[in-house]
Amino acid sequence: MKINGYLALPNDLKVSLQHLRSYFPESVEQVAYSIIPQTKTLDNMKLPGFIYCRGGIGRFGRVKMHWIEHFASFGYVVFAPCYRGNEGSEGRDEFGGRDQEDVFSAYRIMENLPFVDNGRISVMGFSRGSINATQTAINMPNIHKLILWSGVSDLGKTYEDRIDLRRMFKRVIGGTPTKFPELYEVRSPIHMVEKIQCPTLVIHGTKDEQVLVTHGENMIKKLKHYDKKATYHRYDGYGHHFPINVHSQAVKKMFQWIESN
Repeated sequence: MKINGYLALPNDLKVSLQHLRSYFPESVEQVAYSIIPQTKTLDNMKLPGFIYCRGGIGRFGRVKMHWIEHFASFGYVVFAPCYRGNEGSEGRDEFGGRDQEDVFSAYRIMENLPFVDNGRISVMGFSRGSINATQTAINMPNIHKLILWSGVSDLGKTYEDRIDLRRMFKRVIGGTPTKFPELYEVRSPIHMVEKIQCPTLVIHGTKDEQVLVTHGENMIKKLKHYDKKATYHRYDGYGHHFPINVHSQAVKKMFQWIESN
């Protein structure tokens, strides 16, 4: 199945499209150009990697290009998979079902790029993307660090909280949490905590109305209950998406955490 994704490199790197095409089995198209002078080449480079798992489903929550650019500006190779059924990718999104393979494949691509340090690939999930990010951190044991930003931790709770999403959940997952509790549990990071081995950062705004802050709070409590390495960046008074200046500071603080021991 053909899955699309976005790759971003730090702005000062000079690399040809032909060079990048040699690493990918399918076509590569350039969709953005850097206006910063490109003075460095990929020769002998070993850059940290960052996988960004988008939120939402369909056209809602699609990959945010300005986020990718911002993440790459910290010196990271960034890859953002477009889950199956989204943004031109083949197949059907299952909201943390078989689409988890799309992120696993993104990780395998990243770890095999010669200019990426495969010991420093972190994964971040925003909103629903926290499901895919957590699944990846568990199934790909070399993941450096896991970040859950405004992340869903309990999909059954989301079904109860978000009446507007219930029809979509029943269509995509196959029924309600009452009828199929196991299908919701296997998509809930809070039920995966025991299997998480890497350090985890939870970022959440206290006024989030799309994914209530209790998702983040319950996740951090569960992580600490199992003595996992866990950090909580709480943003008082902010919602699901932060204002630009707050978002920029949150991204900077996130990368500082990633680079800390």
